[in-house]
Amino acid sequence: MTRFTRKSIEGAGIGLRTCHYREILGSRPPVAWFEAVADNYLGDGGMPLLHLEQVREHYPMTLHGVGMSLGSTDPLDQAYLRRLGRLIGRIEPAWVSEHLAWISVGGSYLHELLPLPYTQEALEHVAGRISEAQDALGLPLLIENPSSYLVFRGEQMSEPEFLRELVRRTGCGILLDVNNAYVSAMNHGWDPSAYINDLPATAIREIHLAGYEAHENYLFDTHGHRVHPPVWDLYAHAIEVLGPVPTLIEWDTDIPPLETLRDEAGKAQQHLERRRRRAA
Repeated sequence: MTRFTRKSIEGAGIGLRTCHYREILGSRPPVAWFEAVADNYLGDGGMPLLHLEQVREHYPMTLHGVGMSLGSTDPLDQAYLRRLGRLIGRIEPAWVSEHLAWISVGGSYLHELLPLPYTQEALEHVAGRISEAQDALGLPLLIENPSSYLVFRGEQMSEPEFLRELVRRTGCGILLDVNNAYVSAMNHGWDPSAYINDLPATAIREIHLAGYEAHENYLFDTHGHRVHPPVWDLYAHAIEVLGPVPTLIEWDTDIPPLETLRDEAGKAQQHLERRRRRAA
């Protein structure tokens, strides 16, 4: 298998989805890189893993996790980490990312990315679990900011402050989901540009873009639509501040034809190229 290094990940990529395997492997479209949801490939065999390895032979790749439950009080699932470690060894991703969230309680999994209170106690708890996971996997994780619909009483710091402290304490990086940042900002009355300005810029290794649904008095993060204009505007601000960070089009529900995802990735690529020209 071809070995790609982190330097191979640049430009605008696409989330890998099963309905696109045949087209990707049959025509090898010009896509800069793919990101796979790691939890779909944790078995030791089978067709999904075979397809993933075949795609990996031709494209740089990252892995994105949803099952680590870093914010839970349940012990970290060591069997899960071992399976993920084997997948990392097979696929050799440029990096691995996870969510700032919890999904399990008492050994039961809820299949939702649930929010954390931004307190000192939570910070110490999550930082310890990130360090434990990184030690088990032998690499630093990228931690993704959530989309949220509530805040907790008694919070002691902002989300950017919480992420900054996680980076400082654990050496992890950040996956900045610009859509999530916009959704949370609109739901809570934050300034989305100020949110991005307050993040530790040098720790941000990847950006996600996706679509949301507008409801009567809140935005709902579905990752099931094209990127909305205000999110494109916030993305333009983000890469102006951060530079041309590798960017992924993420689409999780009502998945469209691959050409639609490539079109969205093309828009992101245009933003990145304009940013590079200005820097030059």
